Amino acid sequence: MIAPRPGPGPVPAPDLGHRPPAARHPHPHESAHLHVSGEAMYVDDLPELARTVHAALGLSTQAHARIARLDLDAVRAMPGVIGVLTAADIPGANDCGPIVHDDPILAGDEVCYVGQPIFAVIADHHDAARRAARAAVIDYAPLPALLDPLEAARQQSLVLPPLQLVRGDPAARLAAAPHRLQGRWQVGGQEHFYLEGQVACAAPREDGGMQLWCSTQHPSEMQHVVAQALGLAANRVVVETRRMGGGFGGKESQSALFACVAALAAAKFGRPVKLRPDRDDDMLITGKRHDFHYDYEVGFDDDGRVLALRIEMIARAGFSADLSGPVATRAVCHVDNAYYLADVDIRALLARTNTQSNTAFRGFGGPQGAIAIEHALDSIARQLGRDPLDVRKLNFYGGAGRDTTPYGQTVADNVIFDLVAELETDSDYRARRSAIAAFNAASPVLKKGLALTPVKFGISFNLTHLNQAGALVHVYTDGSVLVNHGGTEMGQGVNTKVCQVVAHELGIDLARVRATATDTSKVANTSATAASTGADLNGKAAEDAARRIRLRLADFAARTWGDGAAGADVRFADDHVHVGGRTIAFAELVQQAYLARVQLWSEGFYATPGLHWDATTLTGHPFYYFAYGAAVSEVLIDTLTGEWRLLRADLVHDAGDSINPALDRGQVEGGFIQGMGWLTMEELWWNADGRLMTHAPSTYKIPAAHDCPAGFHVRLFPNPNRADTILRSKAVGEPPLLLAFSVWFAIRDAIAAVGDGRTNPPLRAPATPEAILDAVDALRTQCDTELAAGGEPPRHHPPAQM
Repeated sequence: MIAPRPGPGPVPAPDLGHRPPAARHPHPHESAHLHVSGEAMYVDDLPELARTVHAALGLSTQAHARIARLDLDAVRAMPGVIGVLTAADIPGANDCGPIVHDDPILAGDEVCYVGQPIFAVIADHHDAARRAARAAVIDYAPLPALLDPLEAARQQSLVLPPLQLVRGDPAARLAAAPHRLQGRWQVGGQEHFYLEGQVACAAPREDGGMQLWCSTQHPSEMQHVVAQALGLAANRVVVETRRMGGGFGGKESQSALFACVAALAAAKFGRPVKLRPDRDDDMLITGKRHDFHYDYEVGFDDDGRVLALRIEMIARAGFSADLSGPVATRAVCHVDNAYYLADVDIRALLARTNTQSNTAFRGFGGPQGAIAIEHALDSIARQLGRDPLDVRKLNFYGGAGRDTTPYGQTVADNVIFDLVAELETDSDYRARRSAIAAFNAASPVLKKGLALTPVKFGISFNLTHLNQAGALVHVYTDGSVLVNHGGTEMGQGVNTKVCQVVAHELGIDLARVRATATDTSKVANTSATAASTGADLNGKAAEDAARRIRLRLADFAARTWGDGAAGADVRFADDHVHVGGRTIAFAELVQQAYLARVQLWSEGFYATPGLHWDATTLTGHPFYYFAYGAAVSEVLIDTLTGEWRLLRADLVHDAGDSINPALDRGQVEGGFIQGMGWLTMEELWWNADGRLMTHAPSTYKIPAAHDCPAGFHVRLFPNPNRADTILRSKAVGEPPLLLAFSVWFAIRDAIAAVGDGRTNPPLRAPATPEAILDAVDALRTQCDTELAAGGEPPRHHPPAQM
């Protein structure tokens, strides 16, 4: 028997007089000290293995063309070049599509967008590989290119069949509605702009194996696609991810291409290979948030209550399906947002265009679906001359017969009335509304706007089988604990929360618990860290593993010191174990249990209960629960320049019984600012040849510190989850992004003040200064035309066209 080593002995218990609780406490991020000191290791920071070489990608310059000639002789002749990799060198499947197999790793005979990888060059230095990749001679035979999603939809160029969800008789209800309003609108896409770009490093292992270190949200998917490309069994491929410098959905499926190229090159040349594209190439290659185009008609009564809705959403999928199908499904499931819609006809089309294949992005289609109904309600309110908040509240879920979503799930945990009422009071909404009206009446150039918008966001993967997770927990003989789980850390703090859960379950100090890198050889068949489920799923799995160990230790303690007590009578708290009137240090218990041959490690598993979804009818119970929130934003715009500023933002978000309020507040703040960027400044633009021109920080602008409002008030709404989630908490990854709707609608409100306040400004998203000026000019022209025609602008003569 191996006895515990002599020496330092057990990890000492902390000072209990100053010990914060493990859970429900604002502990720092587990890597915060590493982040601020620069010691946190990302993939590109890892010491390079001996004989490591570097890869760079050769990209298409055509939006759609047949490759007539690919001459790489000049590439091979460049200094430092070791070799090249093309589609012909792939021994397995040339595919990295996550669902539909329509996404080649390297283009073969045809290219489908500007920036599509055609070949990889392998060189002894990163710079040498990049320079050599530009030396290729490629002759193209151009083919017709579709760049406009609306035109693609008209031509029925779709990556998947359309989705349609119908409830009730929307056509009849629309025809009978006292008022109708039609709207055509669009919201742009968004670049992920993770601080750490795409990167993968692959190293050959003995007997044909392959080890990868990837910046990815989905190590198991990387394992799958790499094994498929190499023609190997999955057990020969190991993928490790310690942390990412941001992901936001852009590293869920689209990290696969980089992982595959690195692994294929490593296999071909028998050397470790690192692939780290520069920011321009990263943005040219990878997909974005889907831009959406809307065509809707809504029927409503004199008060603004929605009676029926017909909406068609056309999303730019790009050249392949990627995750567009699930994105569209979630968009359909979030058209209702926080509102009861009795009769609906919701359609979603995924246009195939010769642009980057769009993919997951924080919210995963939910923001694009929810903002459509917000646009309709805002327009209804202005047409009726009512405060948009009053129209929104009138349409909230709640009351007899008004608690079922269009897809058939009962909204059983509705807190939107209480949450919004609290925010309305705390933000002094009504008084500020009056003050802004007075300001605008006296200010001909500068105009203020105010908006309060709510959020109801479903939590779970729509694809039921993905709602599972596994974890391993090891307790060492010195009382320290190591946890490994299937979630990936991208700065959001999932490792911190999982460690808190384990410490809470074992009744020990958080300092005793450490999380290790996500590793496919430790926890297998994991789901992506996405859909805001990272802490929900992996926290529950880790809790299950820790509980198994605690029960074993409790039984051992009861047998050893319990004087007849049962294991259920043993209490773990404050880094000690209390049994039979005795108090024993946790580390001492662990040492004694080891000597008694008690198993001190365990696996854990969790599968979210009660979920089901019919993808054919688009009905079921896809979400375990809903997260709620609301925000009030106040803006100031300059009607001469289109410039604007966010003056104040008040946010309230429902995080359930928060495991870590500090991390959750950070997610709320970050999600809000990222959403604000999407809707106001982050503009993607392709030229007539299909080349993305906004492919670097010089041309693509994201929010910076100076864009945060001077008055930024963020609060968590106390609301322990009714669902049996981990410690009754709720997800905070994606839902807060939708709070930024309030900024866009506040800008729209300010523009409306240029006229009589009753005319809907034709503002597009993102609301860049150019878009604001266009809306101001259009509104002034419309008002001038109406006044010249004699009298006041029309009020609400149904049907109205925006």
